[in-house]
Amino acid sequence: MLYSHKKTTMSFRSILFTLIAVLYMVTSSAQNGGNKTTIIYKFEIKDEIAPPVWRTTQKALAEARAVGADIILIHMNTYGGMLESADSIRTALLQSPIPVWVFIDNNAASAGALISIACDSIYMRSGANIGAATVVNKTGEAMPDKYQSYMRSMMRSTAEATHRDPDVAQAMVDPKITIPGISDSVQVVTFTSTEALKYGFCNAKAENISEILKLNNITDYKIIEQHLTAADMIIGFLTKPFISGILIMLIIGGLYFEMQSPGIGFALLAAVVAAALYFAPLYIEGLAANWEILIFVAGVILIAVEIFVIPGFGVAGISGIILAVVGLTLSLIYNVGFDFQGVALTGIVESFFIVIIAAFFAIVLSFYATSRLFGHRTIFGQLALSSTQQADEGYVSSNTHYADMIGKTGVAYTIMRPAGKVDINGDVFDAVAQTGFIEKGQPVIIIKYENSQLIVRKR
Repeated sequence: MLYSHKKTTMSFRSILFTLIAVLYMVTSSAQNGGNKTTIIYKFEIKDEIAPPVWRTTQKALAEARAVGADIILIHMNTYGGMLESADSIRTALLQSPIPVWVFIDNNAASAGALISIACDSIYMRSGANIGAATVVNKTGEAMPDKYQSYMRSMMRSTAEATHRDPDVAQAMVDPKITIPGISDSVQVVTFTSTEALKYGFCNAKAENISEILKLNNITDYKIIEQHLTAADMIIGFLTKPFISGILIMLIIGGLYFEMQSPGIGFALLAAVVAAALYFAPLYIEGLAANWEILIFVAGVILIAVEIFVIPGFGVAGISGIILAVVGLTLSLIYNVGFDFQGVALTGIVESFFIVIIAAFFAIVLSFYATSRLFGHRTIFGQLALSSTQQADEGYVSSNTHYADMIGKTGVAYTIMRPAGKVDINGDVFDAVAQTGFIEKGQPVIIIKYENSQLIVRKR
């Protein structure tokens, strides 16, 4: 019995010591956890909000997850930019499993305000501002109310998601919204750092990132900054709206210039290189899909066929222009296949006008260049003579053979809009319809011959 009691006593002591050891390990682990190094992933938004910024944001969020970051910190100073890019960024931030903080180091205007409100915590330097989120066009004028309504909705829903006052958020868009003590229904809301702190749109004032971390009692930390490669910077540069516009000018201008000049030369090469620089980065970024690029190529082919193969300018040419514009426009927006539900209407409008304005200037400049180099030309200058044929040089105003054909009948060899070709007794001649269009295969009669052209009408 004595042996048994002693054994029981020793067993109890062993259990007690084991419990103490476990308790010590748990306590030690908790203490070490409290001193765990906080990993902070930092990246900057200091440019116009556009596709390049959306690209760097996507890369930053992916890298932050890869390194196991505890906090994502955005160092911001922007006057805003494209609504479509801002919407994509704010959605990604709202869905981030890692807390996102933003340090407004001067300005978070317009699209910058939307992105800031999507962050979990907002810190502002003294003298910084946030707000003024009215949707404007390229000239700075406010867009129609349907655009403002969409922006108000986004600001409101974003504020609700991050537990901020949604009424104040939408007042940053619409000057007609009155909030006692804040908005007087004359101007949109723009907060200083003090006002933002007062109304819940700033967690604290801080002059630098070190101060932000100190305010949150983070003393043991490691900051990992985003570093962009040369390829990242090149892609970012090429996808800027201004650069995209220049590349579109080179594409359209090069093709137009090549069609107006004899042979194949530098203009076509410039157009091909510009097209590669335009579509390649957009394709890499997932904006330009294969079918969007093919739409553009098909449009160019149809335009070329209309000019060089089919007389006049009709369905093929118009279809080609439409396809080329659609291909260039769709390559700039974030649609997935034929799904445009997540694409803001303003994004489509902005992309369309980038293409149209660039194409307009390209054609004007190319027309001017061809006129200077090759003399006066029409829009399809190679189809008309630019020199005068004088009688003393042997030219005559009519040809007896053609004049004798008046009254003969035949069929339209091609569609005539109004120019085309006619088949007279097995011979094909250029001709012009007297009025309207004449469908291919329709019987015609030659009614006169003037200005070196056969004039026909339906029979």
